Amino acid sequence: MNKTRLALFLCTLLATGAAYAEDKKDTDSPETLIATVNGKPYRLDLFRVFIMERLQGRPTNNNPAVQQQLFDEFMNLIVASQEGERRHLEGERNVVAALELERMKVMSNAALSAMANEIEPSEKELKEAYDRVKEQSTRTEYKARHILLKSEDEAKKLIKQLDKGAKFEELAKKHSEGPTAKDGGDLGWFDPAQMVPPFAAAVTALKPGSYTKEPVQTQFGWHIVKLEETRQAEPPSFEEAKPQLTALVKRQKLGERLTDMRNNAMVELNEDVVRVTKIEGEDAKKD
Repeated sequence: MNKTRLALFLCTLLATGAAYAEDKKDTDSPETLIATVNGKPYRLDLFRVFIMERLQGRPTNNNPAVQQQLFDEFMNLIVASQEGERRHLEGERNVVAALELERMKVMSNAALSAMANEIEPSEKELKEAYDRVKEQSTRTEYKARHILLKSEDEAKKLIKQLDKGAKFEELAKKHSEGPTAKDGGDLGWFDPAQMVPPFAAAVTALKPGSYTKEPVQTQFGWHIVKLEETRQAEPPSFEEAKPQLTALVKRQKLGERLTDMRNNAMVELNEDVVRVTKIEGEDAKKD
């Protein structure tokens, strides 16, 4: 397959998930191959799983370079794994354990997905979750301005001017080093959690209409902060939050089911191994 056909194949596969067949017929079945490398066939489904794992939900935006990179990485994986088989590395102790662990992870994820799909939260459960989230999401938002300066002395000089009646917005436009200077230092509405700790502490300590009497230092420089207004943030409506609430309740129920499965599992520990592990752990603490 030449580069043009390969690019078209990848574009179709990544954008729609449909296989590009040589005869343009629907040959998308579990046995459909993407390639045969050194005489060994590799299924299209394997490549799709590889893509999903690598992209983790991110789109390729039909970028040929990204698509080609993905295919090249897949080919690297193939030839390197074939070299491992040629060297008979599958029998090595750490490789055996790693393969077993990977299989467990895949089976675990598949089982969790199947279990989650079986969970259908009731309207009552969703509303109870909404009430909890609504209560926890109640927070105060702040509307403030700031003047960012390079030195503490500069900031103290401007604070003295403010004390004498100078307008905060005008000083910000003239002296601030930040990108908000043109807007008179306006930061708009924000949650203090979005700000660096010293700035957040300063703004939450102010009363509307007041400004900091001492410069506030952050990694960006020295700030003079003025608080204009505060308001209580409005949580989303029940209908708006429903998809997130459904996922939340599913995760909670899935967690409860896993805990129940673990607590009811028949576990027989190898006491000799457990005892040795405990001794090694205690020795490590002493060291």
